[in-house]
Amino acid sequence: MGVTKTEHFTDTQNEMAILIKALAHPARIAIMEYLCEVNSCICGEIVNELPLSQPTISQHLKELKNAGLIKGTVEGTSICYCIDEKGIAKLQTYFNQFATQFLDKKQCC
Repeated sequence: MGVTKTEHFTDTQNEMAILIKALAHPARIAIMEYLCEVNSCICGEIVNELPLSQPTISQHLKELKNAGLIKGTVEGTSICYCIDEKGIAKLQTYFNQFATQFLDKKQCC
């Protein structure tokens, strides 16, 4: 979405678009699932888990971090990644509200 077009949408719509776009790749879904399973890890552990190169994993981690879905802390020469609870809470709140609104309406089709 072009930068000039985002002004026509609410802050919530723009925020959700960023979060959902960050999840719109199977590798990023796999990274999120892995981080949920192990709680936290370094990039090399994810590289061992997924059939992708280290630079590709790093790029996916960067996208997830920029969107606010994961966070990282420096440990020596490595970065330890984990899921950012705030980003997940935003998604959960949005989809819960969306589902409630949808289910409360009479079906049209």
